[in-house]
Amino acid sequence: MEKIWLKRYPEGMPETIDPEHYNSLLEVFEKCFDEYTQLPAFTNMGKTLSYQEIDDATKKVASYLQHDLGLKKGDKVAVMMPNLLQTPITILGVLRAGCVVVNVNPLYTVRELEHQLKDSDTSAIFILANFAVTLEKALAKTDVKHIVVTEVGDMVGSIKKHIVNFVVKYVKKMVPEFNLPNTIKFSDVLKADANKYERPDINLSDLAFLQYTGGTTGVSKGAMLSHGNMVGNLEQVSGCLDNVLERGKEVVVTALPLYHIFALTANCLTFMKYGGLNLLITNPRDMPGFVKELGQHKFTAITGVNTLFNGLLNTPDFDTLDFSHLKMSLGGGMAVQRPVAEKWQQVTGVKLMEGYGLTECAPLVTISPYDLDAYNGSIGLPAPSTELKLMLENGEEAAKGEPGELWVKGPQVMVGYYNRPDATDECLTDGWFATGDIATYDDEGFFYIVDRKKDMIIVSGFNVFPNEIEEVVAMHEGVLEVAAIGVPHDVSGEQVKVFVVKKDQSLTEKDIIKHCRDNLTNYKVPKLVEFRDELPKTNVGKILRRALKD
Repeated sequence: MEKIWLKRYPEGMPETIDPEHYNSLLEVFEKCFDEYTQLPAFTNMGKTLSYQEIDDATKKVASYLQHDLGLKKGDKVAVMMPNLLQTPITILGVLRAGCVVVNVNPLYTVRELEHQLKDSDTSAIFILANFAVTLEKALAKTDVKHIVVTEVGDMVGSIKKHIVNFVVKYVKKMVPEFNLPNTIKFSDVLKADANKYERPDINLSDLAFLQYTGGTTGVSKGAMLSHGNMVGNLEQVSGCLDNVLERGKEVVVTALPLYHIFALTANCLTFMKYGGLNLLITNPRDMPGFVKELGQHKFTAITGVNTLFNGLLNTPDFDTLDFSHLKMSLGGGMAVQRPVAEKWQQVTGVKLMEGYGLTECAPLVTISPYDLDAYNGSIGLPAPSTELKLMLENGEEAAKGEPGELWVKGPQVMVGYYNRPDATDECLTDGWFATGDIATYDDEGFFYIVDRKKDMIIVSGFNVFPNEIEEVVAMHEGVLEVAAIGVPHDVSGEQVKVFVVKKDQSLTEKDIIKHCRDNLTNYKVPKLVEFRDELPKTNVGKILRRALKD
């Protein structure tokens, strides 16, 4: 495919980046610690740590892993925590020790946790005490030998009211009793001698993360992301944002969890590279508390998924916040809906940019150019040094305007799936990663996701894409959230069903269907409407269509 998007790149955005600008993530961190020593790096629950303090703490973690636990380069260390100050300290400390980070969703069930720890060959885990009961039940079938337990208040001192709210609302109860062998206190890890830290010999080919896919399309697999993948993607992000962000002057709202690849790269690592401050939100589901926290900061950037932005827009007092410092809003993880994007720009005065990425691509693939005036429904333009093509089922490339499966090639594409050569071969061909997403592109090189290949609904031979249905339903002023799926039908094969969370309690099934008939071709109009109090979501707020099908 001709790289027609290069002509649309805004001024100052490079066509290519140097994927070997740094020899590892360690060099990125060390440069940050040297250049931004006294600047604030992370803040959470009223406590702020500078880059110097993060440097010291991560060296202590690395030193403890190397000398007290005897871990070697390449050993796998799991991190099972929400957004607390302990989280970036642990992630960076593990990497500085030369080990591989295995990020774990703290809300995993015993079965899910057991699978990930066993599949990844994890030998040590850092875990928030509130989730230790899950680990206790999964431990016997894993190879985990070392367990470091932390408490919510370990880094912030006294337990404040909003911390208690976090425990009650997010974890549902205070720390339950658990019985884990030979546990180590995180506070003791931070007493390690930083002077004993030995910098490992790490290069771009070494693994940095085993980042597990969400598992919504089958068994969860560990994407092997090397230091080269992460460094390359950070350089690509910088190429896209250098004309937007200023070094040492940014405050980013980090509401998505750092164990998710989006927040890990777009927030934690990117804003460290710019000398920015990460405002860690532990429990974004407490929307009133989230808005109250935002009111205390002059934030300049925010990232999130569509449901997060929609939730904020529908929370009292959000529209009264001071947005005068806000310069960048970035949505990803799922499609940004036009009504949400337009209302966000109306309320904040800042356009909602859309990015597209995947766990297997570290994650950034495309992003809206910063000079775009308003939301245009696309996922933007390919990042620098990124090649894209659209493939048809017959193995040929799709023509402009013709939907095809999106394939990606670039320095950000993973090494493969851990211990799964067959699964790797299914999606990687000569460096090209087949995403499973169906897309089109226009004359300027903007790409548009039509939908996931596996979510497509086929009504009497016609392809119906859930994203389109959801966007139309979301336009109705009485709708808060919506998800569309296909359900079996004797005549048409499948028919469209929508699940709706009401904003206006007077909303009826007839209202939805009439609205859809006014905006959609007949075969796309939902035949079934089910109202729900809430929709099933992943830990980052992505609506789980598969759970609705089940």
